[in-house]
Order: sequence, then structure tokens, then C-alpha cells
Amino acid sequence: MQEFFDNVFVRAGVSAALGALAAIVITAIVAFVFRRIARRERWVQRFVDRVRRPFRVVLLIALVWVALAMAVNDAEWRNSIDFVARILMIAAGAWLVASLALFFEDAGLDRYRIDVADNRVARRVRTQVLILRRLTVVVIVIVAIASILLTFPGAQAVGGSILASAGVVSIVAGLAAQSSLANVFAGMQLAFSDAIRVDDVVIVETEWGRVEEITLTYVVVHLWDDRRMVLPSTYFTSTPFQNWTRRNSELLGAVEFDLDWRVSPAQMREELDRVLAETELWDGRASVLQVTDAVGGYVRIRVLVTAVDAPTLFDLRCYVREALVTWLHETSPGALPRERVVITEPGEKRAPTREKKNVPTDAHGLFSGDQAGEERASLFTGRITTISPEEAALAADGSDRG
Repeated sequence: MQEFFDNVFVRAGVSAALGALAAIVITAIVAFVFRRIARRERWVQRFVDRVRRPFRVVLLIALVWVALAMAVNDAEWRNSIDFVARILMIAAGAWLVASLALFFEDAGLDRYRIDVADNRVARRVRTQVLILRRLTVVVIVIVAIASILLTFPGAQAVGGSILASAGVVSIVAGLAAQSSLANVFAGMQLAFSDAIRVDDVVIVETEWGRVEEITLTYVVVHLWDDRRMVLPSTYFTSTPFQNWTRRNSELLGAVEFDLDWRVSPAQMREELDRVLAETELWDGRASVLQVTDAVGGYVRIRVLVTAVDAPTLFDLRCYVREALVTWLHETSPGALPRERVVITEPGEKRAPTREKKNVPTDAHGLFSGDQAGEERASLFTGRITTISPEEAALAADGSDRG
């Protein structure tokens, strides 16, 4: 029996089993404590759900490592066990640290809700936290991989040669990943410059949509017809775009009509007030009806209305347009746009021309006819002095004698 337990494999197996048993017992105790606390605090359950698995793995590796180190006396076997356990502990520790970071980021996001009316600050914080979440995971993974590589024998010597050629490698990598790195820095700039945020309404590439996701390299815009437009982060730092919710979500929209000259703007304005009073789409801030143009054969009527956000404004503009078109057909058909054509008979004689009457010669123009007009003309064109050929010849003879 003594010889059986003196076997290195048996001692290692028994020690590993004891270490695993100790990990199970400690995990059960910790779980019992947290379950009691979770009855009073809601965040505890989310904390347990996030870190439960990585904590169990870290605890299991640590206790098994300690048990094997105490049971195995052979130096070669101990070095091998330490090497493997160190790599596993670094990987599990990185998993645990990443889970803790994600939990704290989620706890911060819970304080800023975006399903409320005034959510500008919440959308900004959410955008920044989502960028930091991805950046944190990337940094933790890179540090964990670097730590694992440093555990291999001779890694320090290899590191010297890597540093010696770092200049050439950095140049090559910079040229190869220039666009990717530009998108990464652009994504970080978007996160902290507050130019766009998650849930912002934007106009990009003549398309209207909502910012659905912002990553380190690209931005996903959910368009109004349920399409997704994926744009590189550099697009928002190098191309002009419209952000309809930069400061607030309230918007002003226009509805235009080209109507006949017989339209009555006053009656149309009364109808607009009645239409807006019957709908909840209008927020009550502004309603304007103006004649913005009256040339050619049409009178242009522009209606300005306001709404709480972009989708509501779109529906309100359509509602107002439909209601006023219906009113024009039913109440004021004479105001509908018309094309007027003059029909003449073939070979129709022209009316005799009238005798030319004396046109007064003292008519005043904008730039002529009186002293004020001539002064106004002198502001745009100065006088140019001209001389006759005889005067030019005399001037030339005088210069030759001199």
C-alpha cells in the first residue's frame, strides 16, 4: 500500500482530486452566501451570472495547482506542472478579469436608460461604454497572450531580437493596416467626441436611419425601411452628414404646394389650424403657412409644422399634405394648379400696329437720366478717357522733339 501511494501518478491524482473537492466545497459556500445576499440586492444575481464560471475555473486551477505542488517532490515533474498550471491560470484569470470589467460596464449602463424621452446623455454614455467594452476585452486578451508567451523558456532572448526588428515590422504593419488603424482611431474619436451616439437619427448617403451600433471600425445605421447600412468609422470623421438628434429630437418640417393664383392663403391657413388641432402628431410648437413664391403660372404655398422626433414629423407631413389636398378638391377646386393655353386660328391676321407716339426723352433709368443715376453708374464703371488719332499723332511728335 505504501508503494502504491509512493507512485508519482497516484499521488498526483489523489492531490488533484482533493484540490478539486476543496474547490467544490468553497464554491458551494460562496454560492450560498451570494444567494442570501441576492434576496436583498438585485445586482448580486447579475454579478453571479457574469463571474460564476470564470471564478470556478480559477479556483479549481489554483487549488489543484497547490495540491500538486505539495504532493509532487520530483523537480522535473514539478516544473512541468508549474508550467502548465501557470498558462491555465493566466488564461482563466484573464477570463475572470474580463467578466468583472463587463459586469461593471453593465452596471454603469443600467444607470443611464435610453427608453425615456430625454435620453441624450444616456445615449452618449452608452456609446462610450460600448466602445470601452470592446477595447477592454482586446487589451485583456493581448496582455494574457503576452504573459503566456513570456512563460516559455527562452522567450526573453527571443524578445530581444523582436525588439531589434520592431522598426521594420512597425513600418510594414503600418502600411498594411493603414485603413484599419484609421478606422480604429476614428471609432475612438466618435465615441468621445459626441458627434454621433447610439440611437441618433442621421442622414447618410441620402438615406435616413438610426445609429444602431458603433464599433471600433464601423458604424451600423438602421435605415427607415429596415435595411442596414454599414459604414466605416472614417466616414463620419471625413464626410459631412446630418444628425437630427444632436441636441434634441424636436424637428421642423415643410410641406409645399404649387397652386393656382385663385387660391386663398387665409382660408388655407384656417384649414391648417383645424387639421393640426385634430392630430396628436403635432407638438404645438409652430405652425406656419406662407406664400414663398408667385411667378409663372403658380403660387407656391409652404407649410411649416413641428413634431417631437423624426418619425412623427414624417407622418405629420404626410397627414397635413393629404388633408390639405382633400380640402382643395372639396372646398376650393379653383385653386388647383392649371396649365393655360391660348388657341389661335390658322392665318389669323395680326392687329394693325399703332402709330409711334413721341416717347419722352426725359425718362429716368436706374443708371441714367439724372445725376443720381449717373453717380450710381459710376460706382460700377469708371470713365475711360479716349483721344482722337490726330491728338495721338500730335502727342507723338511732341515727344520726339523733346
